[in-house]
Amino acid sequence: MLVIAHRGACGYLPEHTLEAIAYGHALGADYLEIDVVATRDDQLIVIHDTTLERVTDVADRFPGRQRDDGRFYARDFDLAEIKTLSVRERRRRDGVTAVFPKRFPTGISGFEVPTLREEIKFIQGMNQATGRNVGVFAEVKKPAFHLQEGVDISALALDLLDDLGYRSREDNFYLQCFDAAETRRIRTELGCELRIIQLIEDNFANESDTDYDALRTRDGLQEISRYVEAIGPKITHVVQLGTIDGQPVSTGLVTLAHEFGMQVIPWTFRAEQLLPGFERLEEMVAWFAESIRVDGVFTDFPDRALAALKGQHSR
Repeated sequence: MLVIAHRGACGYLPEHTLEAIAYGHALGADYLEIDVVATRDDQLIVIHDTTLERVTDVADRFPGRQRDDGRFYARDFDLAEIKTLSVRERRRRDGVTAVFPKRFPTGISGFEVPTLREEIKFIQGMNQATGRNVGVFAEVKKPAFHLQEGVDISALALDLLDDLGYRSREDNFYLQCFDAAETRRIRTELGCELRIIQLIEDNFANESDTDYDALRTRDGLQEISRYVEAIGPKITHVVQLGTIDGQPVSTGLVTLAHEFGMQVIPWTFRAEQLLPGFERLEEMVAWFAESIRVDGVFTDFPDRALAALKGQHSR
């Protein structure tokens, strides 16, 4: 089973920074997961949101540059400006409170926003130095938003990945997106030969115009299996929240996706967000591997997921 370090080892260091990526690599993750957003000058940076304020000091450095909704969009800044920002642990919308208070102190910054090229070259360098072949999961963020802003982020990303040597299903790389129309377009119109993973949210999350409820049906899964190799559903799409005899109950999604030849890699396994019936992250990961037969997990704590798979923490 694959262990994907979600935004790097972000359970220990601020997400997506080179430091978090390096630690995820050092902890033994099979893959490192990164998110891709475009700047005003069409440069690709690695950050989870299309906005900057929750993980950087942009409000302090560039007061007055927010849009009418009060948010600071990466698309409104050139790369040179973004490179002056200091990255910190994720905060809530109040701009003060840490999302995960027991993680890296949110008041300590000094980390940078990396570009996609920098982050991938860094991973490739670590692979060369260690003799390992750690792969990459890269998410194209909000393609419809970016098109409205005048940039085809998927095309930009594919051009850059091609330049960095990622071109085919044989390469240790997955391209992922929440927008089902875009994943289809990436495969067909843009001719992408990389492995593609369709991410699946709840409809009410407004992640894209995709009908995720329909996507999880037999007909929906059969359709997307024509152009993707895997799905990345939210954990609660894989198991029901209720438990029987202390155990979660499968929704059947994994079995159905496997029927159509797709891998299933749910998100996100966090020590702070355990499902009912589990007391430790390790036992939750082990149960999903043994009982649900998922093909991988996105986790903020790759070392703990690996320990579970090695049988160091069995239920």
